[in-house]
Amino acid sequence: MSFDNIAEAVKPTTLNIFHSLQEANDKLDAIIENSFDGIYITDGDGNTIKVNKAYELITGLKRSEVMGFNMRDLMKRNVISVSGSILAIQKRHAITLHQEFKTGKKALITSSPVFDKDNNITMVVTNVRDLTEIYNLKEEVARGKFTVAKSMEDLSASAKREKPPHSEDLVCVDENSLAVLHLANKVAALDTTVILFGETGVGKEMFAKYIYQNSPRRNKPFIKVNCGAISPNLVESELFGYERGAFTGANKNGKIGLFEAADKGTIFLDEIGELPLDMQVKLLRVLQEQEIERIGGTSPIKVDVRVIAATNRNLEEMVKEKTFRQDLYYRLMVFPISIPPLRERPDDIVPLLELYVNAFNKKYGFHKSFTPLALQFIQNYYWPGNIRELKNIVERSIIISNDDHITSDDLPFLQSEKKVSIHTKLPAETTNLKKMVEQIELEYINLAYDKYGNVREAAASLGMDPSTFVRKRKKYMANLEK
Repeated sequence: MSFDNIAEAVKPTTLNIFHSLQEANDKLDAIIENSFDGIYITDGDGNTIKVNKAYELITGLKRSEVMGFNMRDLMKRNVISVSGSILAIQKRHAITLHQEFKTGKKALITSSPVFDKDNNITMVVTNVRDLTEIYNLKEEVARGKFTVAKSMEDLSASAKREKPPHSEDLVCVDENSLAVLHLANKVAALDTTVILFGETGVGKEMFAKYIYQNSPRRNKPFIKVNCGAISPNLVESELFGYERGAFTGANKNGKIGLFEAADKGTIFLDEIGELPLDMQVKLLRVLQEQEIERIGGTSPIKVDVRVIAATNRNLEEMVKEKTFRQDLYYRLMVFPISIPPLRERPDDIVPLLELYVNAFNKKYGFHKSFTPLALQFIQNYYWPGNIRELKNIVERSIIISNDDHITSDDLPFLQSEKKVSIHTKLPAETTNLKKMVEQIELEYINLAYDKYGNVREAAASLGMDPSTFVRKRKKYMANLEK
């Protein structure tokens, strides 16, 4: 075959390849130009070779201002403040930055170097994702919390000023427990009766001790009485004492009661709802007359005692059922304080946990700590046993864990209570931007829902239609579980 014939045979093939490459290049240009994200491409030395329309809209920079220019020169002329492309060339790996442009838009910048077969950087592709709306959602949610946060900050500062150094065991960080501490501070210095309400294990005794430690009686006795733990036939002798020979088996010298032992100090009557009705009458006399009478005695004995009572029962219902005296109920209700359960004071959970971890590490000679995932399970648990249950679980976990890191595997008793929780972070390296944005948006959707408790108000706070709110939340949660 002659050269001319060969040329004729090759020519159509070459043209076909050329046309195919041109068509592919045109399609690539169209894809770049129509991308929702801004795209900025430089060569391996930082010279600008490609910019799309979205980049112009996000940054407010025209192509003519950057095309053909080196990124170093653009920084010197303050056209741009920082270059992810140059950083990617210098560090030879993907770089992620946050930038705010003169347009007011806030963006996530990811610059990724492209290497040839000899490991030389041939170009850097920068993706500019507009996150302005996401940041606005975050600010909207934060703004809604500002008023409460500010007032609780003031309360916290006040509590710190008023809180004495001898109350280390009482942890009040959450706004709900701070409110209780504020009430305790107010009544501590006033020599009046206090009754504490709250579920089992919420820390009623700790608050009682706090009131005592901040009272004028702080250097006098503090006597704790668990009314439910004393046998009914022994309650009177325990509380009020007896004279010698008062009954068979009595101490030959007699015995003073707990009220006498607490003279000039404070007596803490825990579980007062368990007190028998006949003892309620005698307690009412102590509160009204400040005097007791021993079993077998013939004359009353004056006592100067402050009473702090506590119960996990509904005394008002007990009054209706005639199992608790109405006159005693009103006499105790001079200054009632309700202590919220641990699930209603979530910001106290981790500080309490740290307190107990340190205590048990010291007790057993360990140096253990909880992993972030284990802490997440603990924070999401319902805590029916409140602080007492938390303390027991911390001790159990420290004992059964095999090394210094207590993991979620060491908390099998909490696994059934875990909830979905999302904590997104902006990546240090390149990542799936679409998925990351979905995670961020879902986090603030959940924050809004947790705050308002219903779809309509939560959606309104984020500037969304309720239907959009529900659709996005359902979609993002489904994607998260894949």
